[in-house]
Amino acid sequence: MTADISAPPIAKPLAGADGVPTRIISPRRLMWWKFRKHKLAVVSAAFLIFAYLCTILAGFVSPYDPAGRSRNLYAPPQGIQFIDADGRFHLQPFVYGYKMKRDLKTLSPVYTVDTQAMFPISLFVHGEPYKLLGLLGTDIHLFGVEEGGYIHLAGTDNFGRDMLTRLIYGSQISLSVGLISVLVSLVLGLVMGGISGLYGGWIDNVIQRIIEAIIAIPTIPLWLGLAAAVPRDWPALYQYFAILVVLSLISWTSTARVARGRFLALREQDFVTAARVYGASKTRIIARHLVPNLMSYVIVTLTLAIPGIIIGETALSFLGVGLKAPTVSWGVLLQEAQKVQIIQFYPWMWIGPAACVVSVVLAFNFVGDGARDAADPFSR
Repeated sequence: MTADISAPPIAKPLAGADGVPTRIISPRRLMWWKFRKHKLAVVSAAFLIFAYLCTILAGFVSPYDPAGRSRNLYAPPQGIQFIDADGRFHLQPFVYGYKMKRDLKTLSPVYTVDTQAMFPISLFVHGEPYKLLGLLGTDIHLFGVEEGGYIHLAGTDNFGRDMLTRLIYGSQISLSVGLISVLVSLVLGLVMGGISGLYGGWIDNVIQRIIEAIIAIPTIPLWLGLAAAVPRDWPALYQYFAILVVLSLISWTSTARVARGRFLALREQDFVTAARVYGASKTRIIARHLVPNLMSYVIVTLTLAIPGIIIGETALSFLGVGLKAPTVSWGVLLQEAQKVQIIQFYPWMWIGPAACVVSVVLAFNFVGDGARDAADPFSR
């Protein structure tokens, strides 16, 4: 009697020790389930998504043009109101205008609230024209006031420019520089670390000596030296890419050393040996077999390295060797607000960009902590 082998075997569901059917969960879903348990990381991830959406849609979210000026110089932030001076509740929020007078001793403007000037806040208002996503020309803004009024929720600077608008536009550089620089340094670190760990010998020695030489140089002087080599007469776009290159050339060394150690541990595993036996090249072994086993480390490195890059760009611009005005970034805004008079009398000019940097850096660190716990197979 012969067995019928034409029909495929029927797959039986896996059963646990108690006989209850179980299912196989992918590592990615397990990581997501663990990540969701870290509430602070989830909230931080939502905040970062919101921040990057505002960055992408900066022209739509901000009420004004970043270079637009008003007559209100050094004006303090306006508060959103629902109850007017007479105690009446308004369903539509509004802001009060300013009354300005000069201090006779310092000649600086002094602002008080003008309860007679009430400017209702509306959604999807027409304002200054801009290009949405750099392509579509429009003048629709998320919020604003009718023509003849003004709204400065984060105050204005010494030229009467809206600080909230400049903070939103500044995020386009300060947030994107972190992503791009980390991606470049991550690719460079994985490639150099993979070559060093997989080939070994004199190639490993040369790469490790280069890494040690870069690490031995103090970070701030190295930043200053590389940034000072950028010509000051370059356009803002060229300076931006030069800052990306500077930060990427510095930050790849730690990734390369960790990748080298991981590759040294993985290159003797059975699946790597099998790939060699089948004739796979070393480039294919690195790209298809070793790098995927480092994905948990890559995710954690991305979330924890981006804050360092953001702080690096901010520090370079603050020290005056990074981006320069009229380019708008959080570091440039801090550099413009470093005078003692501004720190003492107009604190909103430095509190705004400082709060943006601190909040984004903390959010990335919280997300990195959650991603690290989720990627750890021994965590609960």
